[in-house]
Amino acid sequence: MDLSRAIPYVCLSALLAACTNEQRSDVGTGGGAGTSESTGSTSAATGTSAGSGGAGGAGETDGTGGNGGGVDVPPPEPEELAVLENIVFYDGYAATVAEPIPDGVIRHNNSLVATRLTDELLARVQTTLKVRVVVGARCDNYDRIGSVNLALVPKGARTYVPGEVDRIEVARFVTPFMDMNKQPTTVPYEWEASNLVPILKDADLLADHDLWFELSIFGVPYAANEEVAGCAGRNDTQLGSLLLYTDSTQEAQDFNVLLPLAIFEDFNNYAAGASDRVGTTRKTVKFELPADTENAQLVLITSNHGANQGGEEYIRREHYVYVDGKLALQYKPGRTSCEPFRKYNTQANGIYGRSPRSDQEWQSFSNWCPGDVIDTRIVPWGAASAGAHELVIDVPDATFAGREGNFPFSLYVQAR
Repeated sequence: MDLSRAIPYVCLSALLAACTNEQRSDVGTGGGAGTSESTGSTSAATGTSAGSGGAGGAGETDGTGGNGGGVDVPPPEPEELAVLENIVFYDGYAATVAEPIPDGVIRHNNSLVATRLTDELLARVQTTLKVRVVVGARCDNYDRIGSVNLALVPKGARTYVPGEVDRIEVARFVTPFMDMNKQPTTVPYEWEASNLVPILKDADLLADHDLWFELSIFGVPYAANEEVAGCAGRNDTQLGSLLLYTDSTQEAQDFNVLLPLAIFEDFNNYAAGASDRVGTTRKTVKFELPADTENAQLVLITSNHGANQGGEEYIRREHYVYVDGKLALQYKPGRTSCEPFRKYNTQANGIYGRSPRSDQEWQSFSNWCPGDVIDTRIVPWGAASAGAHELVIDVPDATFAGREGNFPFSLYVQAR
C-alpha cells in the first residue's frame, strides 16, 4: 500500500459476548517454533505468532444463555473452516496462467489468489481465531516467502486490484526446501489471529465492504526443472490451502477502529523511499487517530532477507519499535533452533546440511527457518489521544552488503 495515498478510517462496531469451550489439545498457542506432528491434513499445526492482542479479555462466561429462562446454553462446537483448498501456484516471474481455478477464487497473478468470505462463513466465526496454511510440494525446491492478507473490497465487487483497496497482512511464512517425490510432501503453519474477529464480525464494515482473504506463495520452477524428477518443463510451484480454526474458549477482543498503514513495503537503507533516508535503516510511519482511544495496539510483521555473502538474512539484528518517541518493542528475529523443521526440508540444501546443528550454531546466523512461520508481533500501546501519531522502526546495525536484501514491512493499527 502506498503511504502517500490517504488511508481511510474504518470504524468497527462492538462484538457479541463470548461463550466458553474447552481448549483443543492439539493446537499450540505459544510464540515460538512449536511443532506438532503433521499428517498432511488440515488439523496439523506448527509455530504461532509472537503475541496476542492487548484488548481481549480471557475471562469465561458463566454458560447461561440469553433466553430468559436461566437454562445453560452449551457453547458452539469448535470449527475448522476451509477458505481455500489445494490451490495450484505457478512461476512468479511468468505471465499469469489461464489454468482452471475453483469457483469463487480469483487469480490476481501466479503467486496471489483471493476469495470472498461469504456471509455463511463469517457467521460461523466464533470469538477466537487461528489461521492455518498447508503448503504442498510441486516444482519449486527452494525456500520462498508466502503470506495471508485480508482485503477490504467495495461491496458487491466481483474482483479488485490489490493495490487499489485497503489490505492488511495477517500472516507470513517461509516454505522449506521440498522435493515433491519425498515425504512429507506438505508443511503446516499456524498463527494466533483472534484480533481479526472484531474485523470479521463488524456490521458497519460489512455494510460497505466485502472481505476477501488472499493467499500468496511466490515460487519459481527453474531449479526443480533440472533437479527434481518429474518437473522437467513444468511451471507449477506449490499447492496451498488456507483454513480458519475458531472456538469460543475466550471472550472476543474489543476493537472498533482499524487503520491499514503498510503492506509488504520495502525497508532497507539503500533504496530511495525504503527508509527515512538512504544510509539508515529507520522507517517512520505517520498516522492519525480519529478519536481518543481507551486501548490501541499496532500489528507488525517484518522478516530479514538477503542471501548474498554477508547478507542480512544471515545476521541477527536488534529491532527497535518506538511509538510517539517511546520504546514500545525490542526484538531480534530468529528461533532457538531450526531443527524442528528439518523433516520438511526434503531437498538437500546449504541451510540444514547433512547433520543437526546445535542451538548455538543456529543462533549464529538464522533469522528464520525454512518451513516456519514469521512472527506476527503485537505492539501494545494503550490509551491514546485523537490526532497525529507516529511509529518508528529502527534497525541501526543493518548493513545490506552489496546493496542487497530487504526487510518487507507490514503494519496496521487497532483501537477502541
